[in-house]
Amino acid sequence: MAEKKLEGAGLRGQVAGHTALSTVGKEGKGLTYRGYAIEELSEKATFEEVAYMLLYGKLPNQSEYDSYSTKLKTYRALPQELKEVLEKIPKNTHPMDVMRTGCSMLGNLEPEGDFSNQNETADRILAAFPSIVTYWYRYSHEGKRVETQTDHKTMGGQFLSLLTGKEPSEEDARVLDISLILYAEHGFNASTFTGRICASTLSDMHSCITGAIGTLRGPLHGGANEAAMEMIEKFSSREEANKRVKEMLLNKEKIMGFGHAVYTNEDPRNKIIKSLSKQLGETRNNTLLYEVSEEVEKVMDEEKGLFANTDFYMASAYHYLGIPTAIFTPLFVIGRTSGWASNVMEQRADNRIIRPSEEYTGPDNSEWIDISDR
Repeated sequence: MAEKKLEGAGLRGQVAGHTALSTVGKEGKGLTYRGYAIEELSEKATFEEVAYMLLYGKLPNQSEYDSYSTKLKTYRALPQELKEVLEKIPKNTHPMDVMRTGCSMLGNLEPEGDFSNQNETADRILAAFPSIVTYWYRYSHEGKRVETQTDHKTMGGQFLSLLTGKEPSEEDARVLDISLILYAEHGFNASTFTGRICASTLSDMHSCITGAIGTLRGPLHGGANEAAMEMIEKFSSREEANKRVKEMLLNKEKIMGFGHAVYTNEDPRNKIIKSLSKQLGETRNNTLLYEVSEEVEKVMDEEKGLFANTDFYMASAYHYLGIPTAIFTPLFVIGRTSGWASNVMEQRADNRIIRPSEEYTGPDNSEWIDISDR
C-alpha cells in the first residue's frame, strides 16, 4: 500500500510542536507512550502505572505505585456542592455534557491556583471523573446516591462497581483497565491539541480539560464507539451484517469505527481490544456481537480497504461489560485525561502561545453601502 501523504486540510502533516509523550503511526502503525509499546503496556501495566508514567515522566517503583494508588483512592470522593449540581442534570442529558459540566464545577470548587499544583490537580480530576459520571447516572436513572469513596484497587474496577452496583470479576475489571490504557494518549489529536492551545494561553488545568472534553464530544472525534454499537446491535447474524453493511456502503452511509487520520496500515490498539472482546463473549457464552463485528470488519476490508480502529471492537467489549452505550465516550475521557493533563504540563514547560496564520479567501476592497440602500 502506498504511503498516505499527510498534508492539506485539517493541518494534516503539519508539525505543531514537540512531545516526549507518545509516537503515533510510525511506519503507518506503531503507538508508544514514552517509548513503551502499547502492546507491552496493555499486557503488563495497570492504568494507574501508565497514568503515573505519563504525568510524572517515568514508571513508578513499587513504593511510588502504592503511594499513587492510595492518593487516587482518596480523590474519589465528590464535594457535596458538585453532587448537588449533578443531581440537577436531567436524565436525558448526554453523559459527555455531564463530564464537561462536572469538570468545570470541580474547577470552581477546587481551583488549581498556582501551576505548582498542576500534578495534584491532574490527579484529582483523573480520580474524580469515574465518580462524576457514575454518580450522575445512578442518581438520574435510579434515584440512588452512590458512595464514590470506595477502596477498590483499580479505577476500572471502581467504575464498574459504581455503575452496576455489583463487584466486577477480575477479568471484567482488567479488560476495562486495559481499555483505559489504550485510550490514555494519542499525540496531537483534536482534543489534545485543544487542551494544548488552551494551556498555551496559561489558562488553568480545569479549563484545558473542559475544552478537550468539548472537542471529544464532536462525532468526528469521540463517539465512534457509540455509533458502532448502535449499528452492530441491529444485526442478528453474520449474514445479516454482511448484507446490511454492503447496502449501507451502496447508499454511501457512514460506517463508524474504520480508518484513521494517521495510521495507514493498522491501528495497533485494535487487535488488543478485539482479542478482549472475543474473550468476554466466550466467557458469557454469547459471541454473537463479536461475530457480527468480525463480519463487518471483513466487509469493510474487502469492499473499502479500510481497517478497524480501536473504537470499533471497543463497542462490543464495553457492551459485554454491561456498560450503557451512552457511557462509552466518557470512558474515553477517563482514559485520555492522563494524556490531556500530561500535554498541558508539557506545553506549559516550554510555552509559546499557539497562534497559527490563516489564508484569507474573502472579497477585497468591499464598498460600504448605507443601510437604507441595501
